[in-house]
Amino acid sequence: MKHYVDVNAERNGDGSRERPFKRISDAAKVALPGDEVLVAPGVYREYVDPANPGTEDARITYISTEPLGAVITGAEQIKTWKHFKENVWVCRIPNSVFGDYNPYTTIVFGDWYFATPNKHTGCVFLNDRAMYEAVTLEECIRGEVYECSWVPEESVYKWYTEQDPDADETIIYANFQGLNPNEENVEITVRRRCFMPSKTGVSYITVRGFKIDKAATTWAPPAAFQDGMIGPHWSKGWIIEDCEISNSRCAGISLGKYYDPENEHYFTFKHVKSPTQMERDAVCRGQYHGWLKEKIGSHIIRRCNIHHCEQGGIIGRMGGVFSIIEDNHIHHINNMQELGGAEIAGIKLHAAIDVIMRRNHIHHCTMGIWCDWEAQGTRITQNLLHDNQRPPYAKHLRGSMMSQDLFVEVSHGPTLIDNNILLSDVSLRIATQGVAMVHNLICGAFTSVGGGTTWRYTPYHIPHRTEVMGFMTILHGDDRFCNNIFVQKWPSEDYVTQDDHDPQKIRRENRLVGTHVFDEYPTYDEWISQFDFTKHPDMMALDPVHFGHLPVWSEGNVYLNGAKPWKKEVNFLLAEKNDQEIKVELAEKDGNYYLDTNIFDFIRDFDARMINTEILGKAFEPEQYFENPDGTPIQFDSDYFGNHRGVHVIPGPFASPASNVKVY
Repeated sequence: MKHYVDVNAERNGDGSRERPFKRISDAAKVALPGDEVLVAPGVYREYVDPANPGTEDARITYISTEPLGAVITGAEQIKTWKHFKENVWVCRIPNSVFGDYNPYTTIVFGDWYFATPNKHTGCVFLNDRAMYEAVTLEECIRGEVYECSWVPEESVYKWYTEQDPDADETIIYANFQGLNPNEENVEITVRRRCFMPSKTGVSYITVRGFKIDKAATTWAPPAAFQDGMIGPHWSKGWIIEDCEISNSRCAGISLGKYYDPENEHYFTFKHVKSPTQMERDAVCRGQYHGWLKEKIGSHIIRRCNIHHCEQGGIIGRMGGVFSIIEDNHIHHINNMQELGGAEIAGIKLHAAIDVIMRRNHIHHCTMGIWCDWEAQGTRITQNLLHDNQRPPYAKHLRGSMMSQDLFVEVSHGPTLIDNNILLSDVSLRIATQGVAMVHNLICGAFTSVGGGTTWRYTPYHIPHRTEVMGFMTILHGDDRFCNNIFVQKWPSEDYVTQDDHDPQKIRRENRLVGTHVFDEYPTYDEWISQFDFTKHPDMMALDPVHFGHLPVWSEGNVYLNGAKPWKKEVNFLLAEKNDQEIKVELAEKDGNYYLDTNIFDFIRDFDARMINTEILGKAFEPEQYFENPDGTPIQFDSDYFGNHRGVHVIPGPFASPASNVKVY
């Protein structure tokens, strides 16, 4: 059955073609398995709460009949501004507009939020660009540049809010820098979400071709309910495709956790258990709440343009397992730098079990992709990542995270990173173990090697399942680096910042590219020799060995422009510097991106062997191969473009040498 929706219809109807609904919500109440909801172009200022699930064989499909023509927004226009002072105007909003959730009394805060909690979940938008929240009216009136912003010229547009309890009104002041807000498109967010079931288990929904825009989402850490403008809310089999998703106060798409009152921001409210302990609780409680392959995950997010969200483009804790995230453009995430904490990235997933992230273009994010805890069976492949680094003019926000293309944290693997182009100054923060990097172009450093994890006992799982197999702290190592090209594109001196917790201390991070950061790690032969029981006749004598670093494998890599290899590397090429400058530059032209490089002039006839699952072996703790989600082996004979890689194998993401090539 087809249900028709048209916000511009003369009057509300019954959902027929002749008499369409005016609201998507009306169709969402009655749509049943196999139904289509066809939505005409227009702006739909509502929260869509799908009531019924589809089935695997009969999905419920919501379609914008004109691509991106139907806009679902959590914002309302304001045309009642009155001039207050200088460039500042004021409006008053009856609190009855907000119902039981007022974004202008709700602060962004919670577990793993490290910045000062002085920003609200609401926001003011001027011509579709978020304005910056001031913490005092005087700051709003001054309208000065915010020194942490990545876009300082936009940061002079300020807003400030306070309550009038006698009138039961929200007052908003805004500095429009000389513009008349009643003549511009000025909106404020009033709804918490745009398209998400209020109950769990609403599975097999397709959302296609919508613009999802502006919502007052809340901070979404892993041991709490994870908000988003759109998301499946602990269900299975959603498809979100061909959508534009932007301007969320926190997260754009949530593939995350259900609401569990016993685990909701536990550390923030009770303090008595460590936040990492509550992570373990969340995993085990999730099993009780139906965290099984048959019930949760297996979503697809594809061909979406996700941008200008201030916590994350896509976030999720456990609910995103077995999903595919492909062909998305994710950019300009957390550029305002108003929010700071450990949940900020273009894609931030906890427990990305058997999740495939491929062919995505991710740039200008505080972090590109962050896989936190249980990146078991995760594959990051054929992606382009660049400019995921703080601009030199932007001051570090206390409580904000460091920047990099990829961050894999406290996981036992196997985590596979192959055929990617990584162009930022840090390619991988590797506070983890069980990672394989194969056929990548790596222009940034590795950081956090051997650190950043403390005593975090992390779950590992039955291969290709969610059931917990065991817990172990991170030993580091168990990593493989095969057939990559390392280029020192950025300055090699350590990156130095003040420590957020002690301003008298400084933090140093490595910026010298290459595998040299593993120099003190053993080879496999060195590691396995420690378990000779003739040398250790009793069990406890092996205790120090059981908590030592795991081995590293590295072969077939190329090191250019000062990049430095692991001292135990085999079959590698270290190109000496000469008069020819090594070039790796990304240029945009007419919406396409081209990689201009001469790196293959330096590689010449160097080749390597074909890598496959058998060569990579098993990740140590879960004893799981680096393989496909269905358990079949991988032969790395396809390159960044999907082209065949033949008998002559060259390092890097391309099957054959390239100089000026379209990469996106």
